[in-house]
Amino acid sequence: MTPAVQRADFDRYMLPVFNPLEMILVRGEGSRLWDQQGRDYIDFGAGVAVTSLGHGHPALIEALQHQAAKLWHVSNYFTNEPALRLAKKLCDSTFAEQVFFCNSGAEANEAALKLARKRGVDKHPEKIEIVAFNGSFHGRTFFTVSVGGQPKYSSGMGPNPPGIVHVDFNDIEAVKRVIGPRTCAVIVETVIGEGGILPATPEFLQTLRELTTVHDAVLIFDEIQSGNGRTGALYDYMNTAVVPDILTTAKGLGGGFPIGVMLTTAEVGNHFKPGSHGSTFGGNPLACAVAEAAFDIINEPALLANVRVKAARAAMALRAIGERHGCFSEVRHAGLWFGCELSSALVNRAGDVVSKGAANGVLMLQAGPNVLRIATSLIISDTELDEGLRRLEKTCADLVG
Repeated sequence: MTPAVQRADFDRYMLPVFNPLEMILVRGEGSRLWDQQGRDYIDFGAGVAVTSLGHGHPALIEALQHQAAKLWHVSNYFTNEPALRLAKKLCDSTFAEQVFFCNSGAEANEAALKLARKRGVDKHPEKIEIVAFNGSFHGRTFFTVSVGGQPKYSSGMGPNPPGIVHVDFNDIEAVKRVIGPRTCAVIVETVIGEGGILPATPEFLQTLRELTTVHDAVLIFDEIQSGNGRTGALYDYMNTAVVPDILTTAKGLGGGFPIGVMLTTAEVGNHFKPGSHGSTFGGNPLACAVAEAAFDIINEPALLANVRVKAARAAMALRAIGERHGCFSEVRHAGLWFGCELSSALVNRAGDVVSKGAANGVLMLQAGPNVLRIATSLIISDTELDEGLRRLEKTCADLVG
């Protein structure tokens, strides 16, 4: 018999890089989760925008079970059918001509940055500079955390890699000053997630496209969170007039099964050769089979249209809650991805809101100390959405009246 586990086991056995809440979740269905005691929660976090189709989606379960009975892993000395099918669908549905599969968003960004550096050095030994933005987040590897614009994640581990320049997000004059002949890449989130759900302006993205083209640099869109239907388009660049040279994504692509992907053009991608980069588990049949099933569902016009409709409805409800209780000074959103800026009554208490929300049966996230972050399933039911909003409103009432 398997021994029972408890929250204290985390503190005893796990590396202290996380500080999870007290409950232990054991089951999920749709946008509801249950803990060991049988208590239910409305999932307004979606595993940090990962469980794009909710929990226990039958098509994903079927894909996983079917592939698990056939082939799990063969290494990249060989290829496999699910990887090839998914690669073709991604290229057919986007600007991309080539893809690289890996296991996470950090790995996808690592691949993108290495490829951009390789292309730059192939053109000139000094073309190594990467321009990134304050407040951004690109992953937890040492390279990606150095490129990310939040020093709290990279400090205390010695010097960062050279050649990385940070400027303010949406600052057109700043990028004009720093993008030049030595620039090999500009990496940008079309919507900054960890920094508070802050969309890039159309003018800013257009300026990045023009400057990178003039200076023969690669424009990388980090759509780890904003991709895969989150903003009401298959990828958020499709909501803009700008097409990147590289796009990275992960999270919602697998619907909860770990997978990451870098998409790019042949001109950029061909600067890598066999052995330039790799991933032991990247492109494995299990992950690609599940991601293909998720992608087929997400890449449907009706689903994407419904995301936009449901997002507008949820945004209106969140603003109304903020007005009734004085808890939010602003509600920003990009599709079903919300950043609720806390008012002076709750300033810098996002952690308290998340904890109190869990106590009231709604699971949410934070984006810094002053922004409540919500990312629901793309197919959350009206019943689940309304119940989650009711529990969130109770949380605001409990904290500020």
